[in-house]
Amino acid sequence: MRAAVFEGIGRPLALRDQPEPLIGPGDLLVRVALCGICGSDLHATEVPDYRLAAGTVLGHEFAGTVVESRHPDWHPGDRLAAIPFAPCADCEPQGECRAGLAATCPRVTGLGFSPQVPGGFAERVRIRASQALRLPDGLGFAAGALLEPLAVGAHAVAMSDMPAGARVLVTGAGPIGLAVAAMARLAGAGAVVVSEPGAERRERAARLGATAVLDPAAAPLDAAFAAAAGGPPDLILECVGIPGMLQQMIALAPPRGRITVVGVCMEEDRLRPRMAIRKELSLRFVLAYDRADFARVLRHLGAGEIRAADFVTGTIGLEALPEAFEALRRPGAQVKLLVDPAG
Repeated sequence: MRAAVFEGIGRPLALRDQPEPLIGPGDLLVRVALCGICGSDLHATEVPDYRLAAGTVLGHEFAGTVVESRHPDWHPGDRLAAIPFAPCADCEPQGECRAGLAATCPRVTGLGFSPQVPGGFAERVRIRASQALRLPDGLGFAAGALLEPLAVGAHAVAMSDMPAGARVLVTGAGPIGLAVAAMARLAGAGAVVVSEPGAERRERAARLGATAVLDPAAAPLDAAFAAAAGGPPDLILECVGIPGMLQQMIALAPPRGRITVVGVCMEEDRLRPRMAIRKELSLRFVLAYDRADFARVLRHLGAGEIRAADFVTGTIGLEALPEAFEALRRPGAQVKLLVDPAG
């Protein structure tokens, strides 16, 4: 079986022959149809704090077809998408963490971040049946591969306690920023304004239903947002994740405004707490998703309210993955690049 394998920081992924996954009770062997490249994959391969071990097969945004099943509810030929986090043995019977901790539970197992639990940058992958989500008829594998990043957006909005009709600012129109913007619109925001320096990504945000798109270099963001939305933001969802962005949002937020931190800043950052205190701001950090977020996204995709084509900017085969993976470290017009292991 062919797979793309991490061999160390500073080295590109390498195509290697890997052992065929062996499945046990409760497992599914899945032929990967499409797997998305996530920003977390890029971070994990360049930041020592992740402690990613050599020999890891990355890839946690995937959909495919059951080849072999050791669970009575699943059969060869069934189409599915995967939830990357598997609950512990105690919680698996109900399909998710009983304490409601989801991805924050220290006992979950993350797929695609260790050699012991290989991910979807491979022809086939083993998952627990509890991680599988059945793809409805008419929903393609590209939509299935997008469930994971869209669920991140759904979770961020759900955790933000967004008021109905809120004026919402989303910073960044990468895959997660676009997912957040789409889910905020579908959750009843009155205005969804996306701030993004890249022209092609701004156009994509408008296509996804943003009520306005702004170039943060063109004018002061606070004035530009107020002009576009009719007032200051009730909720800011920060999806860039670079040093300085959070402080900028604290400065921009109105008194008693809300900020949700979605983008993952991998470096030390500096804040001025007094400014946030003076305004009585609510600051919330969010991680990943729970099973309900996937269900919500599936409903929107099935209803045609979100289209995979608005996110996907290309599909490549395994042979092209190492070079394309390195190119994604330099921000550009790409949004979501999918890998077809059979391509």
